[in-house]
Amino acid sequence: MNTHFSKSLETLTRYQRYESRVVNIGDIPLGGNNPIRIQSMTNTDTMDTAGTVAQTIRLVEAGCEYVRITAPSVKEAQNLGVIKAELKKRGYTVPLIADIHFVPRAAEEAAKLVEKVRVNPGNYVDRKRFQEFEYNQQEYQAELDRIEQRFTPLVKLCREEGTAMRIGSNHGSLSDRILSHYGDTPQGMVESAMEFVRICATNQFHDLVISMKASNTRIMIQAYRLLVDQMNREGFNYPLHLGVTEAGDGDDARIKSSLGIGSLLRDGLGDTIRVSLTEPPEAEIPVAISIVNSIKNIAQHAPIEPLKTLPINMFEYQRRKTQPLSIIGGDQVPVVIADLSQTEGGLDNYLTEAGYLFDLMSDTWVAGDQGADILYFGQKDTEIKLSENTLCLYDSETWSNSETQDNTYPLFTLESYSTAESKHKMANFVFVETSESIGNLPGDSGIIWLLSSKNEHQMADLRRFILELTNQGNTQPIILLNRLKDERREELLLAASAEIGAILNDGLSDGIWLRSSTLSIFDINELSFGVLQASRSRMTKTEYIACPSCGRTLFDLEEVTAQIRERTSHLKGVKIGIMGCVVNGPGEMADADFGYVGTGPGKVSLYRGQLVVRPHVPQLEAVDSLIELIKSEGYWVDP
Repeated sequence: MNTHFSKSLETLTRYQRYESRVVNIGDIPLGGNNPIRIQSMTNTDTMDTAGTVAQTIRLVEAGCEYVRITAPSVKEAQNLGVIKAELKKRGYTVPLIADIHFVPRAAEEAAKLVEKVRVNPGNYVDRKRFQEFEYNQQEYQAELDRIEQRFTPLVKLCREEGTAMRIGSNHGSLSDRILSHYGDTPQGMVESAMEFVRICATNQFHDLVISMKASNTRIMIQAYRLLVDQMNREGFNYPLHLGVTEAGDGDDARIKSSLGIGSLLRDGLGDTIRVSLTEPPEAEIPVAISIVNSIKNIAQHAPIEPLKTLPINMFEYQRRKTQPLSIIGGDQVPVVIADLSQTEGGLDNYLTEAGYLFDLMSDTWVAGDQGADILYFGQKDTEIKLSENTLCLYDSETWSNSETQDNTYPLFTLESYSTAESKHKMANFVFVETSESIGNLPGDSGIIWLLSSKNEHQMADLRRFILELTNQGNTQPIILLNRLKDERREELLLAASAEIGAILNDGLSDGIWLRSSTLSIFDINELSFGVLQASRSRMTKTEYIACPSCGRTLFDLEEVTAQIRERTSHLKGVKIGIMGCVVNGPGEMADADFGYVGTGPGKVSLYRGQLVVRPHVPQLEAVDSLIELIKSEGYWVDP
């Protein structure tokens, strides 16, 4: 059943892998019942045969199954044959993928030499000039005819050579023609790819893999859902390549990647993945393997009661309507709860870990930009002074036996809530598990549910419960409670990002409470705000949209990203794109407020949105010039 989100409610509550066709890529088949494949891309100069071969071997030994190499011109495409021969000489038969932008001749040359070519519909034949055009139907069709004429030779060549192809739409590189009809939308991404898919089908070529990449996880997820729906309508079932492009580096990149890739894998979508980090390519492989391993037991999950009606459109974002209670619900940003109930000794260090600063003038602990909104103290009797916008949460019995204040709230179990003689007049927090019967839950308007699941398919279980509440017209706010398993830090980070972030990405939660016996309060708090930011639910820090380097990169991306981060990390909510070349920018930084793009040896162009405002700045001056630009546009605040 390939309908997934459009007609089948079953796939929302039972893990079922999308039934894609098998595409042979060298001796490693993709799709169908084959394992989810891991891939990456080299960042060496393609003409540096020794360096590219050495890095490819490092990737393979780390667990990479397909290796992509850029071919910006015919000469690089031809050198792929030399690289392949040298790898074979050393005993490596890993399938190679040529990455093509702008130059059809390079794609045609590469198709004779490697196992797969990747083309981007937005810049293979179509035009992308960041200008506004209006196309009438005749002009639109004329462009399609031109694309078909220019693209068909590559299609026929791939068919004859047995070379597979990835048609990869990117959110930021949609052509002017597509933008004129669809705007900068997931629908535009899908149609951009499907135009090329239809040309392939007309020529009886079906060794295709499709991708819908974006740096915005919400757009990325919606685009893949729409793609599957559209392919089903047209009778196609090509394998899916998943990736969050321009994810950046560090924890933020891992959170964003797992949120986008991991949530789709949990819904059964995805046949191969690439984690894009602004780090050495070898660093991508362990992350990718961990994301895939996080669903290894999901098919054996306990049954989840199916939905009879779907109350939301899975292809469009819309926040679930809830009643605002204090700082929770309604149009307010999702909140974060920090657990301080198990702390020993003084609270000062723990409050600092939860994102709080001590103000000497008022003798008060004040939440910073990433300060938890609610502090849970359990049965602790505390006498600390907190700012008025911080809520304190206590177990109901402790709360009822103390002198309550306006910002102090009780936490109940379902049983204790039903028998409680004392409740808060405004809001009461109540634990509930997804195993509870929704029909038996109290409908009191002052309840805030702390929802948890013990199901192996936690994402689907939580989502089903919330959607069923919505079906019943319930507007009680919901905070997701995730008791993280005792595993390694990165595994915890990746699992929580996918399971909790996916619910946030669909607008179905008013907050999160992550609890772990192994992670520090600081790590949990950082993860919580990281997931909110990656899902675009709440922006509390600078967003870096940084591409992974490749053979086209014109400067040291890791070094420059670190320099920019060091000087701008205090700019809450500002989005900065850092792109190694004009292929990945300005298009791929479509969401960025400012952009730093390599445009030539030793030269960088600075962007405001998608407009060049300071072209060809010497690289040695570029970071300083970027800071000046941010200041001139009124986005700067002193650290």
